[in-house]
Amino acid sequence: MLKQAHIGLVSLSLICFAARGLGVLAGAAWPMRTALRRATVLVDSLLLAAGLGLWAQLGWAPMTWLFAKFGWLLAYILLGTLALRRAHGQRARWLCFLLALLCAAQLVATARAHHPLGRLA
Repeated sequence: MLKQAHIGLVSLSLICFAARGLGVLAGAAWPMRTALRRATVLVDSLLLAAGLGLWAQLGWAPMTWLFAKFGWLLAYILLGTLALRRAHGQRARWLCFLLALLCAAQLVATARAHHPLGRLA
């Protein structure tokens, strides 16, 4: 059940990021509204809690693919922050947005394959 919750939260988080990113890139104000930002923080917090719960079920074993997944997660967060708020100029925001989505895709591939290289393995 925890795994299904984690997968559902991953999907919801990525859909929210993609929608907000496209909204920001289109110049809309709604993606940065406080209620929506707080809702995405809640979803991401629940996602992290579910991920930690799954890791606990695995016995907290150090797994190379899991550490790679955390690396992709950090890159996704950094690039997502740049895409939504911090990057200067439309071109830089688009680049950060697309790179964040690529990091998210690699993160999912790594999780599914249980290998640091994901589908590249």
